[in-house]
Amino acid sequence: MSKSALLQFVEESVETKKYPAFKAGDTVTVKYKIKEGSKERIQNFQGVVLQRSGSASTETFTVRKISNNIGVERIFPIASPNIDDIVLNRRGVVRRARIFYLRGLKGKKARIKEKRF
Repeated sequence: MSKSALLQFVEESVETKKYPAFKAGDTVTVKYKIKEGSKERIQNFQGVVLQRSGSASTETFTVRKISNNIGVERIFPIASPNIDDIVLNRRGVVRRARIFYLRGLKGKKARIKEKRF
């Protein structure tokens, strides 16, 4: 088997859960399983999606939130078994696929317009 065939086989064997369709600018809550010793708990990470990158089983997305006036970003693999659920809170209106300009904004300037249905 060639290297690309092996890679394709592994990507097909990884099962991914079904999550709501979300893109950059949307506000999501990622329910992430955290193991501390023998205990396991679910932690919510709510923030704005900055980007989605990759494809299929190697896809990742970056979520940014403000915690104690400090910007915190976290990158989640979409195929991670530790992600319990992703809840779409708000749909945002942005004209870019990657909204890194949000890093330089504070307060009201960092707000994203909500998409109306």
